[in-house]
Amino acid sequence: MAVYTDVSAAELEGFLADFDVGAARAFRGVAEGVENSNFLVESVGGRFILTVYEKRTRAADLPFFLGLMRHLAARGYPSPAPIADRNGAVLKSLRGKPAALVAFLPGLPVTTPDVGHCRQAGEGLAWLHLAAQGFAGRRANDLGHAAWAAMFAPLAGAAEALKRGLARTIEKDLATLAEQWPADLPGGIVHADYFPDNVFFEGDRFAGAIDFYFAAEDALAYDIGVALNAWCFDADGAWDGTRARAFVEGYERRRRLMDKERAALPLMARGGAMRFFLTRLADWGAPARGALVRPKSPLEFEARLAAHRAGALRLDALA
Repeated sequence: MAVYTDVSAAELEGFLADFDVGAARAFRGVAEGVENSNFLVESVGGRFILTVYEKRTRAADLPFFLGLMRHLAARGYPSPAPIADRNGAVLKSLRGKPAALVAFLPGLPVTTPDVGHCRQAGEGLAWLHLAAQGFAGRRANDLGHAAWAAMFAPLAGAAEALKRGLARTIEKDLATLAEQWPADLPGGIVHADYFPDNVFFEGDRFAGAIDFYFAAEDALAYDIGVALNAWCFDADGAWDGTRARAFVEGYERRRRLMDKERAALPLMARGGAMRFFLTRLADWGAPARGALVRPKSPLEFEARLAAHRAGALRLDALA
């Protein structure tokens, strides 16, 4: 989350007037992440997050995202539920941009996940995959494996500027991923950004997930691969196989993996590292004007790509 669009007290008051949440008592921007403008609103009726969607989030996708969040909440999954105004609308406009109000989700993310957190997070991801079943919305993953080569083409020079020889290395990785990517894995709705800052805990217990604005249809194992990159590397960049095993164990408490899904996990993790390397590389060269946060370095995920290239995730270690 971040803040790119300022909202005045008068604008907030006008926005909230359409909802049965009462007058605002406190209001502040949340300076984290890189995608949209977010504000914590404390009102007579409770605590909420107001999100103003910036240009990277396509307005046409918002009904899918908000509909998914409502579906998950209705199925009992702990995630922020969009709040409808008095006319039943959840998608509004503020400062000429799409905006929505969602319920505040209690809990806190963990900055340094341990084995227990990883096991809980894995179970939470499987729960999400199961709860999303039956959702009628459709959205292809426009940041999935089919898009990576085209994403990288205009960024090759930026990669080379970061590290000599990197452009050629990434081109080889992309060729390998394209050649080996499986087409027959079980699919469904994936979170696609299941990082520790998007997963809440209360004490040591999983409390829910937030930030569904990359959610799409894809292979469920790919979502696990993305998450393993997020949860199973140490602060110094070293792969932690114990945490990876715990994450998969937790996942299988709710949903058993098929043999072909388990076999695909090393490639899925490598693909997940590629996806975040590419989007960070794009952001690195073109930071959003007015953001309260700096873009994250793509070199973190370049190092994770190298680890997967060297075989960091071993299937025998997950047994």
